[in-house]
Amino acid sequence: MSVDIYSKGEYPSDALSNFAEHHFVMDGVACGSMEGFLQSLKYRSPMKQTEVCALVGKDAKKAGERKRFWKLSKTVWWRGTAYSLFSDDLQMLIDRAYREMYEQCPGFRQALADTAGQTLMHSMGKKNMRETILTEYQFVRRLDYLREVVARRQR
Repeated sequence: MSVDIYSKGEYPSDALSNFAEHHFVMDGVACGSMEGFLQSLKYRSPMKQTEVCALVGKDAKKAGERKRFWKLSKTVWWRGTAYSLFSDDLQMLIDRAYREMYEQCPGFRQALADTAGQTLMHSMGKKNMRETILTEYQFVRRLDYLREVVARRQR
């Protein structure tokens, strides 16, 4: 059996979506959702990043859609530091954000645990790294990793 992660899907699919409202703090910045964090990376200004980080779901997505320069430059930013879209440093930053959300959000952890034994997928996710900050593969890989952490803690 598989779980296709989708914000309008049924639980636990919806709770694993980046659009889901999961409040966590990353480097002192309050995030309302993972989508808010990811969309904030498109902004160079730390002040604007703080605003976008607080957003949830479609509001976060809309805030990021207005920014297109990152696609041309293949560069995103976090707290004044530039990251190449293709860099290991960016992947480590995103890994850290997911770990923070995992540690701080019991609802996210439970939704992940509730998918034990199931294949995670995100069929609507983009596959090309030139078109998105987080590809379908990168997203699902992170959730699979965190789910293993959940399983180990429960043993």
